[in-house]
Amino acid sequence: MANATTIRPEEAAHFGKLAAEWWDPKGSSAMLHKLNPVRLRFIRDAVDAHFGTDPRSVRPLSGLRALDVGCGAGLLCEPLARLGAAVTGLDAAAENIAAASAHAAGAGLSIDYRNEDIARAGLSGYDLVTSMEVIEHVADKATFIAALVGALAPDGLMILSTPNRTPASKWLMVEGAERLGLVPRGTHHWDDFITPPELALILEDNGLQVGQPMGIAWNPMKGLHLSDDLALNYILTAKVRG
Repeated sequence: MANATTIRPEEAAHFGKLAAEWWDPKGSSAMLHKLNPVRLRFIRDAVDAHFGTDPRSVRPLSGLRALDVGCGAGLLCEPLARLGAAVTGLDAAAENIAAASAHAAGAGLSIDYRNEDIARAGLSGYDLVTSMEVIEHVADKATFIAALVGALAPDGLMILSTPNRTPASKWLMVEGAERLGLVPRGTHHWDDFITPPELALILEDNGLQVGQPMGIAWNPMKGLHLSDDLALNYILTAKVRG
């Protein structure tokens, strides 16, 4: 994949401009701060199930290598490091990598942050590969997934989350959230969203077995939460087919 690319320069520029506010829970990334605990709950359950770790362990990823692709300023990398993993974070925006590195240093965490394209990074052997809300922004979804698979250890676990392409996501996530200022304008392009069957097909074409997706839904009582409703956003696991 030496000549392949998954990065859209305009997308990298958009998110790079937000780098200074990534860690502000009331700033432009406020929605990600609300989303992160929901994703982490799913990740923790998936890790325990896949690796057979003790649900009571505070460091279930000890001795394991984790890769987060499209890591932004490290909102997921830092919890993964605290769970015990040796973490590598990749992002297309140099500004995000600078912000991530500075925040990790301030938190006393050692995380290997790189401003690289996964398709050109030549990474392999990671026990856990994650990519959250990223595939909808890449230049070529099939190339991106193939690169993620190339980085995954044979007995590793992949976890992806992304918006679903439905009428509900168009009106609530794009028209609603962006117009109301809950998400920066230009963050989402509905036509680039991918449905669970479409994503599963790409993963299966790359030799992976796909788990049952869980929805990330919202209502006024619960806020963002894991759900059987896949209409807005979903998260799933994949592993090398045994």
